Formats: sequence, C-alpha cells, structure tokens
Amino acid sequence: MIKIRVQSLGLDQSTKSPVVILQEEGGPRVLPIWIGPAEASAIAMELAGMKFPRPLTHDLFPLLIRGLGGTLTRVLITRVHDNTYYAELVIQRGDEMFTVDARPSDSIAIALRTEAQLFTTEDLLTNASIEMPSSGEAADFSQAPVDEGGETPQGPQPGLSPEQLKEYLRKMDPEDLGRFNP
Repeated sequence: MIKIRVQSLGLDQSTKSPVVILQEEGGPRVLPIWIGPAEASAIAMELAGMKFPRPLTHDLFPLLIRGLGGTLTRVLITRVHDNTYYAELVIQRGDEMFTVDARPSDSIAIALRTEAQLFTTEDLLTNASIEMPSSGEAADFSQAPVDEGGETPQGPQPGLSPEQLKEYLRKMDPEDLGRFNP
C-alpha cells in the first residue's frame, strides 16, 4: 500500500463537479476522485479547521468509533470497478482489527477528523493516477474518470476501458480544476 494525502479539492470546470485530489507521499502521482458536493463540503470544512457547536454527519462517525472503544487506524482506497472507487475503514478495538466498506469521499472526511492515514494500492496509482504536470498540457474533460458510487455521475462517463481512463488521466492537468468553495 502507498501512503497518500489530500493534496487539494477542485472543481471540474466542465461539469462543475467537486474533485478530491489525493497525492502519493513523496511522489508526483495524484489520484483524482470525483465526489458529491456534500462530501466535498465536509472535506473542505475539516481542511479549513471549521468547527461547529454540534457535530455534523461526518463528525458523528469518529465519535461512534471512540464511544464503542475503537480507533480508526487507516483508510484504504482499494480499487475501482465499473467506474466506481471503493474504500475501507480499518478500525481497531483492543486486539481486534476489522474493516468497514465505505465510499472514498466519506472515508476521507472521517480520516481527516481522526488523523487516520490514507493509503491506496500501487495498481490504482499506476492505472488511475496522473503525474503532476511540469508543462501546461490542457485537460480534456469530455471523458472524465469515475463517480463515487451511489451518487449521480457528475463528470466521468461510465464505461471507459482501463486504457481510455489511463489516457484521460495522463492528459489531465490538475491546474485545470478550479478551487472548490463549500
């Protein structure tokens, strides 16, 4: 597994859909994942350090984990299947370690609140990532990658072959993504 971090949140200018950009630690590859506006807001608020007097939805899950005697140790972005990313929350309670299936956007929002580490597979970074460009090659958003599973597709076209997805991501310039404002 490769350690990653939230590099930024963006807004796909062609579809106005939020995109979370995950970057490998110490490396140039980034993994963009198109997400829903509510999840983007939850991530943006935590990155900005915004706190509320009452817990919001993504604040409740860490409270529940702790209340049940557990700790979120890490989040794994494990795979992409049929243009949908999958993630797992890895929770430890005493000597017991278990995983919970979750959407990557929710997982990232929760990981930021618990300071849990984020990881992905070498396969995803090889086949579904891009390198931070050094020159300004324009992005073509006519066929964007994947949606978040269970959410309305808002950018990517479903049914891209692995080679089409890889080519799209290779051409993508993260600078073409606008800033996301909750």
